[in-house]
Amino acid sequence: FSPIAMACFDAIKATSPNNDDPEHASRPFDADRNGFVMGEGAAVLVLEDLEHARARGADVYCEISGYATFGNAYHMTGLTKEGLEMARAIDTALDMAGLDGSAIDYVNAHGSGTQQNDRHETAAVKRSLGAHAYKTPMSSIKSMVGHSLGAIGN
Repeated sequence: FSPIAMACFDAIKATSPNNDDPEHASRPFDADRNGFVMGEGAAVLVLEDLEHARARGADVYCEISGYATFGNAYHMTGLTKEGLEMARAIDTALDMAGLDGSAIDYVNAHGSGTQQNDRHETAAVKRSLGAHAYKTPMSSIKSMVGHSLGAIGN
């Protein structure tokens, strides 16, 4: 961890002040959430062309059939409450995959545990999945591993 990076996150009140109470320190989407806990990590994701995998007899566990990425230039660290940009990304990925929101069984959310992000992300999922959002489980691994910035993904 960089002391300067930590000081910056602390200054904008993005990190949880519950350092002495780990069970309550990182709680994405909880009514009493109050920020994230920094974590460290790394990940590797290996993608293979579907036809190549089939040709070599590999077990195929999943297929990426749609994706999208959008930016939010609303503010340097802020997000809009409405979740419009994130909803557009979800809708674009679903369209590319030829699916609608009712096909989604689970949402692995960014879930930083900040009031602002959780509100934005919840609004986006509700906007994209409609009534189905209320039946779709959504959680984040950050409550268990912390927020490792770039290594956690988006």
